[in-house]
Amino acid sequence: MILFRKARHSDLPAVVKLLADDPLGQSRESISHPLDPRYEEAFAAIDGDDNQLLAVAVDAADQVVGCLQLSFIPGLSRTGMWQGQIESVRIAAGERGSGLGSQLIEWAVEMARERGCELLQLTSDKARPDAIRFYEKLGFIASHEGLKRNL
Repeated sequence: MILFRKARHSDLPAVVKLLADDPLGQSRESISHPLDPRYEEAFAAIDGDDNQLLAVAVDAADQVVGCLQLSFIPGLSRTGMWQGQIESVRIAAGERGSGLGSQLIEWAVEMARERGCELLQLTSDKARPDAIRFYEKLGFIASHEGLKRNL
């Protein structure tokens, strides 16, 4: 049995470990004990913002086996439409291919609908073609070119 819920502070080390558990994450994340204080600061900011939801998937033993961040974004365009933005989706290696990722994304879709979002978007690194195919199978469309700038 899998449960989806808002992440607790005690889940933070497991979430960071998931974020680091792929080739791109290994080069971007920092696994340490104690955790890098920047993770603590980010968690506090996310947890304290009603328009942010750091969510986890936990198994029957309450072990974190998946995560994502869902942001609720108010906007003026499209007659004041709210949008959802999904980031940092990860599934534990032992759960990949089990359908958990699809369940987690569909749960996030429902959370966005409940908050009144009329559009849900995400980005995936071009170096992750399997992830892009996964999102396309769930109904996401590559309708825009995404651009980023490191600051």
